[in-house]
Order: sequence, then C-alpha cells, then structure tokens
Amino acid sequence: MESESPFGEFVDSVSGNIIGQEDTEAKLDVGECELPLIDLSHLNLGNPENEECKRKICEASAEWGFFQIVNHGVCQEIFSRIHREQVELFRQPLQEKTNEKLLNLSSGCYQWERQTAATWKQFGWSEAFHIPVTTVSQLNELEDIRSSLEGFAMKATDLAQQIAEILAENLGCESTFFSENCLPSSCYIRMNKYPACPVSSKVFGLIPHTDSDFLTVLHQDQVGGLQLLKDGKWIRVKPNPDVLVINIGDLFQAWSNGVYKSVEHRVVANHENERFSLAYFSCPSHDTVIESCSSEPSIYRKFSFREYRQQVQEDVKTTGDKVGLSRFLNQA
Repeated sequence: MESESPFGEFVDSVSGNIIGQEDTEAKLDVGECELPLIDLSHLNLGNPENEECKRKICEASAEWGFFQIVNHGVCQEIFSRIHREQVELFRQPLQEKTNEKLLNLSSGCYQWERQTAATWKQFGWSEAFHIPVTTVSQLNELEDIRSSLEGFAMKATDLAQQIAEILAENLGCESTFFSENCLPSSCYIRMNKYPACPVSSKVFGLIPHTDSDFLTVLHQDQVGGLQLLKDGKWIRVKPNPDVLVINIGDLFQAWSNGVYKSVEHRVVANHENERFSLAYFSCPSHDTVIESCSSEPSIYRKFSFREYRQQVQEDVKTTGDKVGLSRFLNQA
C-alpha cells in the first residue's frame, strides 16, 4: 500500500544525517493560557459596548499579538465539513497529493515542512495544502470542500478587513490601506495536518516562527499543540474549536511601528493524535510597500512585500531559520 505521508520515508532515509540533539524544549513544562476572548457581536451594539470591543481588540494585539473571537459569523457546520474533507484529502497517497490534478491546482500547492532540515529542531512534522483564495473556485474532485472553503474564505476576508480597520483607526491611520492592498488575489488559505509523530520528543509539528503577513485567521481542532511566546516563556494555548484565533503578522508590526506585536509561535508534535487546522493569511500584493503609518520615527525601513519574502527565503536557505523583521531595522 502506498504511503500517504512523506515522514516515515524521510526519517528512515535521512535521520542518520540530521545532527543529533537533546529532546526539544517543547516537551519541557510550559504554562497554559486562554487567550483574550472577544465577542465580535458587540461591534453591532451602540456605545459603550462597541468602543469597549474595539479597545479589547487593540489591547490584545499590542499586549499578546494573539486573541480569540466568538460570534465571528462562521457556522460550526462549515468547520465540520471542512474537517471531514481534510481528513479524506490528506489520506490520499503521497503521489496523488503532489499531483496537480487532485485539486486542479499547481503541483506546488502541497507542501511538507523542511525537507532540507539540517537538525531535528529545524524539521516540522506537518503537511499542508496552500490555496490562493482566488483559486478556491477551481477546486475539483471535492465539491464539498470547495463550497465550504469558499464560505470560510469570504468570511475570513471580511473579518481580517474589519479587524485591520479597527487597529488602523486606533493608530489614527488611514484604514482603507487594507481594503486597497490586501485583496483576494494576494491572500491564501492553508489546510494543515499534523500527523501522529513517533519522534515527537525531537521535532516540532511546526517550528517556532512569526507569520509574514498582516493578519492570520486560524481555526484549530480540539487536539491542541499551539504554543506562543509571552514575556520570554512558552505558553500552551488551550484549544477551543468554537472560536477563531487571530494573530498579528510581521507586516502589521512594521506598519504599526511596533505597536502591535507579531509573536513567535509554534506547534508541538503529538505522539498519539493527529491534528488539523485551517488558516487564512491576509497578505498584500508583492509590490505593496510596507512603511510605518506613524508620525513617530520609524523602527523599520521601508520595504516591499516581495523584498521581505525574498529575504525570509534567503535566510531560511542559508541559516536554516527565519530572521524576519530584524533584517529591516532602520539604521538612520
């Protein structure tokens, strides 16, 4: 029977060439938290509820870089349908998943983490389908997942725009920047699977990183594994399939001149259970210029999204890790 996952073959063939190390710190005891929880329905109320809701969004973005939302407008049935289809999709043989005919998308849409890892710590035990929002309607074979993803993408786009406008207005900046630059043609969805991992003490499901976008909208199942760095300590995020998790990306940190925080996070590999998640990434076009909207001296120099992505890719290739915004600090 053909394998559905690249990981077993990877471990068997190259694990001897990967630099050995002690168990990852992910297995050390870390605290657990419930992220700030915000009820978006309050935005539809009058003052003071409306303004209080906006304040909580801005406060969480500055202090945590992460928060959860309820009453977000995506019904649980959509997530249930997507989950069922994700399970079926990822169970396809590896040869099928890498075949562009499976979803009528480019062959590069299926990816698995760090095939070129030099250390266990650089290897992520996860696989994913990266789907540009404008190509969701092209998905074939799986009609149910196409309609469900279209519903999710539409709502996630609206949520990202709404939250971005609130954050921009709090800074006294032009809120139309996001509706003009973060269009469906540059945003994408990622369906993730984290298979049960026989070497879970040595690898991450997803290595520590920050997101190279403006905002991420995430739905995760009940298995858990997401951790974030808060005040120098790793904290487990208690899973809740009824909420959406919002996190600030690198571009928003630069655009807000450091007011909103793009926080390092990771996913821990699980020895017994597979985990699924669904993420929407709000990104601008490659030519969009990112610069501080603040009148204060800028922390970061001006750069295009294309330049940022190229620098991240180059750093990963040469160092094994993403360096990120520290490459773009303003030297003036």
